[in-house]
Amino acid sequence: MLAPTAPPKPATPASPWTRANPFPAKLLVNRRLSAPESEKDTRHFEIDLTNWGLSFEPGDSVAVYATNDATLVDATIQSLGAKGDEPVPAAKTTKPFREALLRDYSITQPTPKFLKAIAERANAAPMLKELLRPDRKHDLENYLWGAEVIDFLLDHPSVKFTPEEFVGLLTKLQPRLYSVASSLRVFPEQVHLIVDVVRYESRGRVRKGVCSAFLAERADNVPVPVYPSSAKHFHMPDDPSMPLIMIGPGTGIAPFRAFLQERQALGARGKNWLFFGSQHERSDFAYKEDWERFTRDGLLTRFDCAWSRDQANKIYVQHKMLEHAADIWKWIDGEGAQFFVCGDARRMAKDVDGALRKIVQEQGGKSVEEANGYVEKLKTDKRYRRDVY
Repeated sequence: MLAPTAPPKPATPASPWTRANPFPAKLLVNRRLSAPESEKDTRHFEIDLTNWGLSFEPGDSVAVYATNDATLVDATIQSLGAKGDEPVPAAKTTKPFREALLRDYSITQPTPKFLKAIAERANAAPMLKELLRPDRKHDLENYLWGAEVIDFLLDHPSVKFTPEEFVGLLTKLQPRLYSVASSLRVFPEQVHLIVDVVRYESRGRVRKGVCSAFLAERADNVPVPVYPSSAKHFHMPDDPSMPLIMIGPGTGIAPFRAFLQERQALGARGKNWLFFGSQHERSDFAYKEDWERFTRDGLLTRFDCAWSRDQANKIYVQHKMLEHAADIWKWIDGEGAQFFVCGDARRMAKDVDGALRKIVQEQGGKSVEEANGYVEKLKTDKRYRRDVY
């Protein structure tokens, strides 16, 4: 019996919803996935896209426009000795200062222009002047960890900016991109996201991620402006019989939930092997029920988890890959599997890439140069795809 083939993809119309004109979506579900004892607050969000009128594919992202925390906005206005109703330039027009700080400007991370202005006006900031030298870039990054604009305003109360001067030292508030964690074939009027809510304490104040805290704390009764962002480099193969190996620790699991939903909806017969990793099985097993159901249904052929903190030695997804090196090589070289990686670029993606090259070298009996060439050809042939950030 022949495997089913995917129906031809309809031409995607030009989106009316763009960065300049986001769709006013509505938050339907805000559910914590991680247990209360977890070190992370990982959330599942379901966003209503009724009347959105366009499509995205598994592997794509959705951009979310957050507003800033009103408490932080008010503290910033107060520290400047302003009222909040002063007119300032914003989004090619003029807005009251408070509204502009809520919606248009990034008020957390200090910009180089802002730091330079503080250093020039504050007599007590010789150290900052020194750190702004080009050869002290790394030291400046360390100094700024956990510091926000408000800290410099409070530390140097003698420095005052007019509202118009102040916004001229800021950058525009940028949307945040999140990989979609659902298939439109299964949830045609929704997009699902999995997000780690950023919260930590620094310099005696609680700091929050702008967009993750917006979704977790402030989005229940306000529009959630969103627009689609295509990631063609990370789409599934057109051939539904092709095996997939997916590496998605933490919130990097998002696109693979969408992949499996899509493959199930299409009746795709290709094998699927998923690697997931987090800190603790008991408290950080995101979407456990989904993976168990996909396994029962025969869709998820293999599923391997790496719990980094559940034993004395830390175990990550790359270690699980090396444990199953022979089978990974068989899937890739013998069966033509595509290899997908999503998540942290700085460490995880590099470690996974190193493990893949080691598997190719050892299981394929290749030299280092040959293994590297093999992996580069996988990339060229679009059989090794990464969405890392």
